Amino acid sequence: MALSIPIFARGSSGISAVLGPPNFEPLKDVPPIQSKACRTLIFSPDGTYFAYVMGSTITVLKTGNWQTVATIQDTKTYHLAFSPKSTFLMTWEPFTVSNANPQGNPNLKIYRTENGELIKSFVQKKQTNWEPQWSNDEKLFTRPVNTDVVFYEDLNFEKIVSRLSGHKIVSYSLSPNTGSYFVLCHTLGSPGQPSFGRLFKYPNFDNQQSIANKSFFQADNMDYLWNSKGNNALLLTSTEVDKTGGSYYGKQGLHFLGLNGYTSLVTMNKEGPIYSVQWSPKNQEFCVVYGFMPAKATIFNLKCEPVFELGTGSRNSVYYNPQGNILLLGGFGNLRGQIETWDAVNKKKIGSCEAPDSTNLEWAADGEHFLTSTTAPRLRTANGFKVWHYSGSLLHEVSWPQGEELYEVVWKPFPKLAFKDPQITNKKVEGIVPSQPQASKQAYRPPSARNKPVVNFKLHDEDEEAHKVGSNNNPSKAALKNKKKREAKKAKQGEDGEEQQSAPLVSSVKVELTGDPEIDKKLKNIKKKLDAIEKLKKDQASGKTLEINQLAKIKGEADLLKELENLKV
Repeated sequence: MALSIPIFARGSSGISAVLGPPNFEPLKDVPPIQSKACRTLIFSPDGTYFAYVMGSTITVLKTGNWQTVATIQDTKTYHLAFSPKSTFLMTWEPFTVSNANPQGNPNLKIYRTENGELIKSFVQKKQTNWEPQWSNDEKLFTRPVNTDVVFYEDLNFEKIVSRLSGHKIVSYSLSPNTGSYFVLCHTLGSPGQPSFGRLFKYPNFDNQQSIANKSFFQADNMDYLWNSKGNNALLLTSTEVDKTGGSYYGKQGLHFLGLNGYTSLVTMNKEGPIYSVQWSPKNQEFCVVYGFMPAKATIFNLKCEPVFELGTGSRNSVYYNPQGNILLLGGFGNLRGQIETWDAVNKKKIGSCEAPDSTNLEWAADGEHFLTSTTAPRLRTANGFKVWHYSGSLLHEVSWPQGEELYEVVWKPFPKLAFKDPQITNKKVEGIVPSQPQASKQAYRPPSARNKPVVNFKLHDEDEEAHKVGSNNNPSKAALKNKKKREAKKAKQGEDGEEQQSAPLVSSVKVELTGDPEIDKKLKNIKKKLDAIEKLKKDQASGKTLEINQLAKIKGEADLLKELENLKV
């Protein structure tokens, strides 16, 4: 029997938990959590612990038996985070000062997860990037201090052992690997000067010791995307405003950095914003969704070369399942919620479905199921969540009660190798019919076009089918436009010349061939011109206005007849 992975939902009335497929029953082991003051919830990375904030109390449960192991009182916590091995729970609350305490109290706190013991407190005024970063083995602990990054070792939070300074760092990211540690940082340039993305190996932080440097003239913000091995990273740079006016989303760029010092710009072959980027958990490729609608989805290798095009469509999100053998493309936000699933190994489409009004999507740890949810404050009506099979079948649906709001829905995580790669099949499993009315997929046809043959056409000339790079036989955009023009011209000529083709008009002049190829060629040419003149004369007699060059042809009829007589002699 398949393992049912629990699903936890936090709403305006508290926290509820159900078992995932195939059961979808309430999780009876979790005590009732009913409150309108539930601010946040979180699982530890391996799913061993579950923590939530209820009013001024933090509660930590151990998921093996769902028993409470720690209760932390008198807190104003807004955010929670676990260390990579679940050893520590970190909390952040707004920093406040008062007349009695103008310095303020530490608002970033670190607790031991197993018993809730307070280990260390820091002052972290800014809410953005509040979360400290750890190495996966928890040997290194780092946090930003003004424009520096400070490092602690071996769980000793009292002594700073190293500092990355002198670069005016606005953001940074610690690699997820163990043994050797690497740091990516973003230095914002002064007006007229470029920004920099720099890669350092801990603890060698001098300018001359950087492994890789990348300069950017358009990089107000930078997102860091490490692959799971931590040996390669992608930098997604962006500006708030595109000064060229080309994009509502600002100007973006995607850059590759390797621990071997290799850097490269990831080149897109369609203009427009970069909507989503994700590494495959198999670490050998990454997928990018980009370009003005209909957006393209392309898979790149580690040399930043496109290896497979997933075609174009209404999509702006990409998600690999935890095992990396299924790729999901979705279109959410202002799109209709269209979802496609692909065999990421064999590059074949295996399913599709539609989840309109979805604000979140998350894969389950088994790699076979995913959930979509409609949550507040993005959408305050029709809140709820749905559970799907990768083939596109809807398995379960929960609608939130009227008058209540749903804030977040999450799967319980599991250790990385807890589930094997799911066996992919093209067969769609049995599901249920969604309760939400589905929009008609039939195109509107005006009354004048009804009861007539349907004409199929593409809305966008640049639509592409999925194909392996280098094997695409689809014509280019320019070729499609030229083909369209030729077809329109041919159709117009067919309409205008329908009567002419049924009864071709010829002149009364007769031509007898002589057998001499040169003379016969001239005779045929003159005959052709006289036939055309005969047609123009008929058009003129019917009242049609002729062009100047057409009138000149009629005037030249006498010269053609004279030349014809000379050739007959």
